[in-house]
Amino acid sequence: MDYIVVKWLHILSSTILFGTGTGTAFFMFFTCLSRNLQATATVARLVVRADWLFTTPTVFIQPLTGFYLVHKAGYALDSTWLAWSIALFIVAGACWLPVVWLQIRMRALAAEAVAAGSDLPPLFWRYFKIWTALGVPAFIAIAVIFYLMVAKPV
Repeated sequence: MDYIVVKWLHILSSTILFGTGTGTAFFMFFTCLSRNLQATATVARLVVRADWLFTTPTVFIQPLTGFYLVHKAGYALDSTWLAWSIALFIVAGACWLPVVWLQIRMRALAAEAVAAGSDLPPLFWRYFKIWTALGVPAFIAIAVIFYLMVAKPV
């Protein structure tokens, strides 16, 4: 495959990964804080959908295209910037996997509350706190990876 096409795909997928993650986290966080049950149920449902449609494919595209580009460009696999990028990608993934599970559970709890005409249960708010705590290091890791991808510092 052509280097420029793969580079474009790598940049596009990294933008989708970062943008979708930031955007969905923003809307989920502030919608939950609004305590508007119907809005929370709707946004939680859409955040789970966005993760499956946008984030999940990029989780696979990023390392595949990244290693291809590193190989084609002749960068050493033991480059510090690359090692940090890989480590931070693993950190972000380690945060993201439980976040996906939490979002699915939060979506279900919100839908159940809407159906029952009740408030969000305490378990929802426990999940929300964990979800928020995991989102912070994941966001930082992806932001630093973005820098490393562009700057490739020595």
